[in-house]
Amino acid sequence: MSSLENSTKQTSTVNDAYYMQRAIDLAKQGEGFTNPNPLVGAVIVKDEKIIGEGYHEQFGGPHAEVNAFLNATSDVTGATMYVTLEPCSHYGKTPPCALKIIEKGIKKVVISQLDPNPLVYKKGVKLLEDAGIEVTYGILEEQAKKQNDIFLKYIQTKRPFVALKYAMTLDGKIATKTKDSKWITNEKSRHFVHELRNRYMAIMVGVNTIIHDDAKLDTRLEGKKRDPIRIIIDEDLTIPKDAYVVKTAKSQPTWIVSKNYDQDLVDLGVRIIQMPNIDLNQLMDLLGNEKIDSLLIEGGAYTHGAALEANIVDKVYAFVAPKLFGGNGLSPVGKDGVSLVKDAYRLENITYQTFDEDILIEGYIRKG
Repeated sequence: MSSLENSTKQTSTVNDAYYMQRAIDLAKQGEGFTNPNPLVGAVIVKDEKIIGEGYHEQFGGPHAEVNAFLNATSDVTGATMYVTLEPCSHYGKTPPCALKIIEKGIKKVVISQLDPNPLVYKKGVKLLEDAGIEVTYGILEEQAKKQNDIFLKYIQTKRPFVALKYAMTLDGKIATKTKDSKWITNEKSRHFVHELRNRYMAIMVGVNTIIHDDAKLDTRLEGKKRDPIRIIIDEDLTIPKDAYVVKTAKSQPTWIVSKNYDQDLVDLGVRIIQMPNIDLNQLMDLLGNEKIDSLLIEGGAYTHGAALEANIVDKVYAFVAPKLFGGNGLSPVGKDGVSLVKDAYRLENITYQTFDEDILIEGYIRKG
């Protein structure tokens, strides 16, 4: 029997679920700093007590398992390690974590999800089992996969994970007939949006969002945060040179996708990506080659419609506020849209949460 046949996909016990949930909670602390690497948390348990824990804090830094060992308060020999992603087995920016686990004398490793990276998949498990370590996996697997939805897509396709975010009223408007949109949702909802901006490497809008709102497209959180790369679709290069995103382009990367070129904008710090015809799928390939693993679209109705038509959207965050605009306000998705109900873009794996009176509907676009 091969060593891989010894590993089992296990249904969680109460204790396993408790410790793995702790590891998942730890992993979340790395949001915004590990891209394009995954979010990973690790917990070391001995005699039913946590004696060490850690998470992957930043790209290029020690992995979660190593940090858990560094933070251990007692001898880890014979302990059990809970880790949200299969320990790496190859040399990258850091040595293999699987070898470190073996070296430290860990007796058992409980994994939430296997790593789809071909360099790692089941190879970390094999290294551990060949060293006599008991391995189980599948504990809170769906939670861990959702936490790493960005990494899982990027590592397998080399294209960014794309999320569409908008806020609308109960009658489906993202702005009034005069294009006023501040503010549809409440402060708590808007704070969550900044958490999303911190998580996604890039943010994309159409130029009209800049012209009408002079949008900043930054992350306004206290303490540890990261501003996303700003990507603006501006086919004819009509963006005002006194726009906030232009004036701050040297401090926060700002890329404009256009068929035209303007040296003055380049001198102001803007990067111009020229495309004779704006092709969002071609743009996704380009972003993937730039190691941008995730993109949050916060554009207007036309940009949202174009993204859906191009089939680049993986996830939707739709905020609904208990307000009514009526009249000819703007809807969240523009362009032609579908002609038949059966052709609607459908969400699956849907979750709901509330921010006081606002509701957030979160789900993944059903593919195929």
